[in-house]
Amino acid sequence: MHPQDPTPPSRWRSPLGAFMLVAGAVGIYYLLTEHLTHVTQAIPYLFLLACPLMHFFHGHGHHGHRDHGQRKDHTPPP
Repeated sequence: MHPQDPTPPSRWRSPLGAFMLVAGAVGIYYLLTEHLTHVTQAIPYLFLLACPLMHFFHGHGHHGHRDHGQRKDHTPPP
């Protein structure tokens, strides 16, 4: 990495990032091998939880309700 390079190094290539990936993989393996019935029973609730989260995070990209090219402080000519 050059001193003037504006992009920071990837978080996942650091030792902490590698540890987080391994710990996450071990946790998922443990959940799927020891608690598979609990995980499958929670799937419908996870879908229901995903709906409000998608509405919350998706709502910031809608720009269809604005007047394109018009300013609010612009007064029409008489």
